[in-house]
Amino acid sequence: MLSVLVYSMIYLGSALMVYNIYRYIRFARNISQKGGWAAEARLLHTPIVLLVLFLLGYLCVGLFGKPDLIIGGILFGGSVFVFLMIVFMEQVIRRVQENEHLEARLAAAEESSKSKTSFLSRISHEMRTPMNAIIGLNSMALKDPELSSSTRWHLEKLRLSAQLMMELINNTLEMGRIQSGGDELKKEEFSLLELLEQVRLRYEKECGEKGLEYRPAIRGKLERTYLGDELKLRQIMVNILDNAVKFTPAPGTICCTVETAASFAHHRTLRIIISDTGIGMDREFLPKLFEAFSQEDLTTTNQYGGTGLGMAITKNLVEQMNGEIHVESEKGVGTTFTVIVTLEAVQSALSDSAPAQSAAPVEAAADPTPAEAECPTEAPEESSVLEGAKVLVVEDVDINAEIVMDLLDMEEVTTQRAENGQIAVDLFRESGPGEYDAVLMDIRMPVMDGLSAAKAIRALEREDAKTVPIIALTANAFEEDVQRSLQAGMNAHLFKPVDPDQLIETLSDLIRHRAC
Repeated sequence: MLSVLVYSMIYLGSALMVYNIYRYIRFARNISQKGGWAAEARLLHTPIVLLVLFLLGYLCVGLFGKPDLIIGGILFGGSVFVFLMIVFMEQVIRRVQENEHLEARLAAAEESSKSKTSFLSRISHEMRTPMNAIIGLNSMALKDPELSSSTRWHLEKLRLSAQLMMELINNTLEMGRIQSGGDELKKEEFSLLELLEQVRLRYEKECGEKGLEYRPAIRGKLERTYLGDELKLRQIMVNILDNAVKFTPAPGTICCTVETAASFAHHRTLRIIISDTGIGMDREFLPKLFEAFSQEDLTTTNQYGGTGLGMAITKNLVEQMNGEIHVESEKGVGTTFTVIVTLEAVQSALSDSAPAQSAAPVEAAADPTPAEAECPTEAPEESSVLEGAKVLVVEDVDINAEIVMDLLDMEEVTTQRAENGQIAVDLFRESGPGEYDAVLMDIRMPVMDGLSAAKAIRALEREDAKTVPIIALTANAFEEDVQRSLQAGMNAHLFKPVDPDQLIETLSDLIRHRAC
């Protein structure tokens, strides 16, 4: 009986070894056919020879030897061990190949995302360039005091249509960036109080022009400094407030309240409540509000304009910040948006609370430096700052250059044009000290782009090259474009289509501070 068991183990082990050799040969052939495994494939043939030798050894022991239970157990156990090792190797290789496929797909996805971002950046530039000419020429035409009333009416309608087109372009590109994953969340220090003050100044002016009342308020206490994405938080508030102003007829009220809803460790959960007394929405429409291109009815769209993308973008931005957004509305009564986001507090000092329906407090500024003390606290009239100034306009597109130079000419500013960055650097190098009061720099140009030109000017061995204001005036309107401009040594980044008032104000401020 023992002998039968021993020989059964030997011959079963031999049969299993035959199967092992077959399976291993298939395994080796599979590896040889895979790309990138050439070095490993050359080593796979040696185990086949060893396995065949093991099989011959099994057969010799079974046919010519006198095996006992120990030898039979060892031989059978060896076959089982080889079988398990082959199964283990197959699983390992399968996992490795799956990881390689995943890495390849991830690399392809990242490359696709970069391509989409590059495409969006380029298409943004190409779409903004003709719009710059349309809006710029229209703005200049409206400044003509001798326009007939009918012509002015037509130009005003053209201005509104162009603004709507720009809104559609901006929102479509922004939605594309979000969906392609090119809009990453930043984590930088910023002052929420300064952000709220900037928002207040903007919407007090816009509401006043429309006959509305803007009521900002801070409930409780806010930290002085937070860590987060200031630009995204600003865009969330601006998107909601723009809608509130658009859909609230005069006389009406828009309230913006900010409060700390919760506090734990160094994190603060902020609640931003923006309400209006506007036209409101049907409750049945609210679930669709945050869908792309959602609009309640064509009558409202025709009357107020809009693309139907603003709220979809806002919800995406809030979700990127791991926040929540809720809306309540009643037709003919008004709408209330509530945004909840959590930020990390950097500076523990707290601001004084502000009563409801009062303007957000502005922190007292520190003692001015001597250079700051010499500057007037109120900006002088634009003409007193710009009149007689000389600006180098660096722009390769003729119509864009003409628009900017004509706008500056209306402010009695002398201009000189450079068709690309290399010409601009040469002109600045050959100019007298302080000859140029500012440089308006396009980014995408032949020969030398604006970023390289700005760096080259800053690197010149002369004092005014370090202090002359260089302003990017470009159709590159994404956040990374702004960062690249600032890193190249520019003082500001303005988008095309150019806003004449913003251009003049920026030039005025930078030239004035340089003089101080």
